[in-house]
Amino acid sequence: MFRRDIIRAGVAAGAATIAGCAGGSTGPAFEEGFEDGLGDWESGAAIGPEVELSEFEWEFGVSASEAASGDHSLRIWNEGDYDDGVTWGVHPVSIESGQAYEITVSAQFWSESESFNTLRDAVMRLGPEPPDVEEDFPHPGVNTTELGQTPYGGLREPLWLADGWREYTFEWTTPELSTETLYIALGTSVIWEGDATHFVDDIRVDVETQ
Repeated sequence: MFRRDIIRAGVAAGAATIAGCAGGSTGPAFEEGFEDGLGDWESGAAIGPEVELSEFEWEFGVSASEAASGDHSLRIWNEGDYDDGVTWGVHPVSIESGQAYEITVSAQFWSESESFNTLRDAVMRLGPEPPDVEEDFPHPGVNTTELGQTPYGGLREPLWLADGWREYTFEWTTPELSTETLYIALGTSVIWEGDATHFVDDIRVDVETQ
């Protein structure tokens, strides 16, 4: 088991580049299926102030146990002893600065079974900064698709809604961005006591200039 402090991702040389074209679609800015390992992905975790982060156990790595396509996916495991905590991965995506975008982000999440209880939430975020704490992700039930222009895009929605793979997606209407790097982050947030494993695959970021 890995016990890690929060890791903030730097700008990686392998980040996908958006060749901007004003007023038009630039196609997928980023796609990931983990067939070549973690690459430039970095991992992070956070838990409430009543628990030391070093006491929160979690794992993050590539696995061949499940895959939405291909042979591999990202495996995220975390304990549920504290009914709290979030584990995520983050990857940089290069963009052209000085433009506003309409961005759609999607990913496949795997749950062991369907459950009436919300045991974990899927968390996703795309923004100019990587997440540091759980509050950097949207609040429970929030998806930025219907919110118009926001500082960052993302969602927090229940897992265990299906047996196996289920797609999660959000849209983000950006302001004019002064940065040349965005950070895609996604993971799982503990809701209910009990350890749980989830897999993530087929991550895609589609970008259209406004």
